[in-house]
Amino acid sequence: MSLIDKLNWRYATKKFDANKKISPQQLAELLAAVQLAPSSAGLQPYRIIIVSDPEVKAKLRDAAKGQQQLTTASHVVVFAAETNLDEAYVKRYIDLIAETRGMDRTLLEAFETNIIHNVNSKTEDVKITWNHKQAYIALGVLLSAAADLNIDACPMEGFEPGKFDEILGLRELGLTTSVIAPIGFRAEDDHLSKAKKVRRPTEELFIHI
Repeated sequence: MSLIDKLNWRYATKKFDANKKISPQQLAELLAAVQLAPSSAGLQPYRIIIVSDPEVKAKLRDAAKGQQQLTTASHVVVFAAETNLDEAYVKRYIDLIAETRGMDRTLLEAFETNIIHNVNSKTEDVKITWNHKQAYIALGVLLSAAADLNIDACPMEGFEPGKFDEILGLRELGLTTSVIAPIGFRAEDDHLSKAKKVRRPTEELFIHI
């Protein structure tokens, strides 16, 4: 199947088959794709929590208006933005570049200075909002990669971020929940899986200049 076929196949799964689980190999491949998601300056100012524990998923469901996807999905993927994007974070990133590419770190000083200036020019609230936006890019990669692997997913915002942060212990890690995506395999009786996909017509969606 082509990528377009895969994207036509995917939908925001409302009912997962609770008896079908994503294999460790499938999960590893999916996460490898998400790890390659682009981000501004390559900073990846977020962490990704993969929840498979039934008890934790049940608590998350209570904090997500009781939506069944949280407990019927094989896993729940939680994207969480960094709340402490500072010079130390940037310096660790520059260290990683130098180590990964076998570079003299001094060659990265101009790049480092530019990123630090950009980070320091933002208020804390603006930085967190920026980090949330970067997490959404990773979510997009997750949804496309899941479709390519024939794994179902449902991007969701209908939850209480503060409660998610508390349940998952994110505040202690300097994180706050951005968006979530239960993943697994659709139930046979989910009628939406057979519904035609509805999108704006190309002539309305795209503007060519």
